[in-house]
Amino acid sequence: MKLNTKVIHAGAEPDPSTGAIMTPIYQTSTFVQDSPGEHKGYEYARTQNPTRTALQNALAAVENGKFALCFASGSAASDAVIKLLNPGDEVIAANDMYGGTYRLFTKIFEKYGVKFHFINMQDANEVSKYINENTKLIWTETPTNPMMNITDITAVAAIAKKHNVLLCVDNTFASPYLQNPLDLGADIVLHSATKYIGGHSDSVHGCLIINDQKLNDQLAFIQNSCGAVPGPQDCFLILRGLKTLHVRMQRHCENGEKIARWLKANPKVDKVYWCGFEDHPNHDVAKKQMRGYGGMMSFTLKDDRIEAANKVLSTTKLFALAESLGGVESLIGHPASMTHASIPREERLKNGLVDSLIRLSVGIEDADDLIDDLDQAIG
Repeated sequence: MKLNTKVIHAGAEPDPSTGAIMTPIYQTSTFVQDSPGEHKGYEYARTQNPTRTALQNALAAVENGKFALCFASGSAASDAVIKLLNPGDEVIAANDMYGGTYRLFTKIFEKYGVKFHFINMQDANEVSKYINENTKLIWTETPTNPMMNITDITAVAAIAKKHNVLLCVDNTFASPYLQNPLDLGADIVLHSATKYIGGHSDSVHGCLIINDQKLNDQLAFIQNSCGAVPGPQDCFLILRGLKTLHVRMQRHCENGEKIARWLKANPKVDKVYWCGFEDHPNHDVAKKQMRGYGGMMSFTLKDDRIEAANKVLSTTKLFALAESLGGVESLIGHPASMTHASIPREERLKNGLVDSLIRLSVGIEDADDLIDDLDQAIG
């Protein structure tokens, strides 16, 4: 079954009691048992819920995985992965990752004895240099947030397997429509499903997709024991959003390319970071492992003052100044003070994330209207 069909039909079964084509919202905390331990597969809603089950089955299918686990947010999903580790274990992670993940690693888990190495993963050979007997996990995003850097998943997966180390890929920016890391050798795929999978800026959600039964069982134990699970209403909204992922992503990609090329030709714009450009670092890798380049990009102005960036950020009309990404509406953001504020400035600057960098999440409006909006804001 092809992806465009999977997103609509995967995990979907007519409700057995009514024939409803959409999965019902099972808004319940507990389930009646016939006798102790004798039930219909559901006991307590922290452990399982039929709406969540339908979504997990659908997410596994669209990422070509065997299992999926849903969480209350992308951060909760990240938290569960790191809880696989023990004090003294080490993690190799991309040095330009999402600021919330960096905060989770450095402010929460470092004090429990997990050591993190933040490195440039654009060259997969760099990963090997940091592997030792304590390394248990490699963590990467590709494309990265917000610099759009590309990691060769196949190359890193080969290194991970050689050293018996887990590889987790945050696939949020690409979505299952553009990239499937399990097919490239990853052990765990993570999504902030709040973003492209949900697609309507109306739900906060996270998920993990896995192929290995033992690894799934370990993560499911953490999911249930720690309890960072989504409610059925959020599961329903994400399941509803998933059904239009393919048509939304097509427009995100079309609009993204038009706007990236317009920005690159604009005399007031300095650098544009979009992985669809042939001169973008590792574009050949992106072309190999992705089916398109999406609607995420960042840029700087030739007037590299924070005041100039703030003028653009505060004067767009269609691009809303807001956190998050991947919704149908276009968003504009300032990573240095918003999504990546938790990363020390000197670390940000090393990775090219300057104070004046502007990030765009290009929505599915008419591209000409979006260009007109940026044109009047940039001036």
